[in-house]
Amino acid sequence: MPWFRLLLVLGFLVLPATPAAAADSVAAVRARLETIAGLRIESGRLMNGRPFFVLWYSQPTDHHAQSGERFEQRITLWHRGFDRPMVLATSGYGGAVGAYAAEPTSLVSGNQLDIEQRFFEKSTPASKDWTKLDIWQAATDHHRIVQAFKTLYGGKWLSTGASKGGMTSVYHRRFYPADVDATIAYVAPQDTVNEDDVYVDFVQQAGTDPACNEALRMMQRNALYHRQAMVAKVAALGDKYDLGYGSADRVLEAAVLETPFQFWQYRTQANCAQVPGRTATPQQLFTFIDGIVGWSTYADDGIAPYLAYYYQSVAQLNWPDGVTGTTWLKGLLHYPEASSAKATVPDAIEPKHDPRAMLDVDNWMKTAAERILFVYGENDPWSAEPFIGGPGTKDCHWYVVPGGNHGANLAGLPAAERAAATAVVKGWVSAQ
Repeated sequence: MPWFRLLLVLGFLVLPATPAAAADSVAAVRARLETIAGLRIESGRLMNGRPFFVLWYSQPTDHHAQSGERFEQRITLWHRGFDRPMVLATSGYGGAVGAYAAEPTSLVSGNQLDIEQRFFEKSTPASKDWTKLDIWQAATDHHRIVQAFKTLYGGKWLSTGASKGGMTSVYHRRFYPADVDATIAYVAPQDTVNEDDVYVDFVQQAGTDPACNEALRMMQRNALYHRQAMVAKVAALGDKYDLGYGSADRVLEAAVLETPFQFWQYRTQANCAQVPGRTATPQQLFTFIDGIVGWSTYADDGIAPYLAYYYQSVAQLNWPDGVTGTTWLKGLLHYPEASSAKATVPDAIEPKHDPRAMLDVDNWMKTAAERILFVYGENDPWSAEPFIGGPGTKDCHWYVVPGGNHGANLAGLPAAERAAATAVVKGWVSAQ
């Protein structure tokens, strides 16, 4: 279900950094980093006038068995000053943001520590024991890193991330609420009950022009009316679909179901004129869908880098239902299961679904969560099921960017709300 892999850092504003007033040298920072047990320094250099390091931190594969297998987790550090706030950032996926400042980092003139998630890219245990991939294990990775780096960075700490990164930051707070002083989570969904979804209805009401969504529905019907020609075009790409989809026909349906979702995820109402009309040819439909979801994302090579996320979705995180409610496609769908996260997880590793994990997070959010700021996009489908506070929630804030999509951030808010949200974030790092 490739819309999951697109829960990346698009809402995670990337800004140029400003040099520190009295920058520490690379050598001086390296000397301090070398005092952290279990930390390996791969490289260190100046980046935009500030020390930037690629690091590896030794982690237990199973935090319940500290003496067992270990793996190295990739992290990067962009250093501004040992006396400055630290921003703990993650995309929730592989790789690291690099020498770019997340929006909170720029707002507080802070350091930034980015974490690659376990089981993504090179931060993967040799055993590849998938049972050790859950939100508690990942949160405990973050906890150990925070505790290690607090020996050097003793000031205020914030955590942040967009989409899956935002989810990951909140899960960390659920298990280790005192690790950081506050969290800024961008476009982070909370799908508490997997069988109770509102995504299809949300997408059908996105924007202010009903004609746009009618055009998207017509595009879906036309693509399936031209099934034979469309399947031939998908098959002609020569991609292998054995890992998740098995056939070009199933790929076609998965992509058709996903296109409206991703249209509103990354486009705006201004792009509605680009939707192919009633008389569109198969080639026009094929090209449009490719531009929105990308046919290659359904191939084995496209699925493999994100398999860990699909596993997590099936195991604990839940996933959007893209079929229920699509009455305009009645009689046209042969593989409705192709829109499920389970379509991308091989039978050999498919976990048993645990519905308790997200219920637990939801309960914590409503009874004990403190100092979290959420930013959502008005038209972003992932905003359909946001984190929701309750009677025990303290000092938490919610902002919605008007007309915003999955790239929503504080900078996109109206001026008064942007000023208020900025004041909240700065207040968290200045509080005694």
